[in-house]
Amino acid sequence: MHQHAAQFRIGEAAQQSGVSAANIRYYEKEGLLPPGAREGNSYRLYSSADVHRLRFIRLCRAMDMSLDEVRTLLALDWGRKADCDAARDTLDAHLQHVRTRLAELQALESDLLALRSRCDGSDATCHIIEALHERADAQQVALPTPAVPGKRHV
Repeated sequence: MHQHAAQFRIGEAAQQSGVSAANIRYYEKEGLLPPGAREGNSYRLYSSADVHRLRFIRLCRAMDMSLDEVRTLLALDWGRKADCDAARDTLDAHLQHVRTRLAELQALESDLLALRSRCDGSDATCHIIEALHERADAQQVALPTPAVPGKRHV
């Protein structure tokens, strides 16, 4: 990727990339984007290559990739075979996260459908709300087991 001379202030870079100024600052802080150069008046300046990088980050984030996955992909060179393997490995790991989340969402959908089927609106009371209160009470009674903090993907 060639560094282009065009310089954009953060608002212009945000408009050109579709990434908010706040997220640009955040990505700089996280090391996904090099800090913008500064004009004499302290405005940050970004190049066309920076705008492309922001678009790349936005695309990966839209595919629900974690910052670490994006960081990995940004560090790779598309002209190296070893980096192609690393990109495939990163994508395969992300696919597994997506499949796990999809299974969780399908289980949630089944649970919600079962809950929805408890009430057709014809009774004097709402059996959905009743069921939710029953579940809340059941959770209160159950003794919590010490949980190992789980690592969420995103």
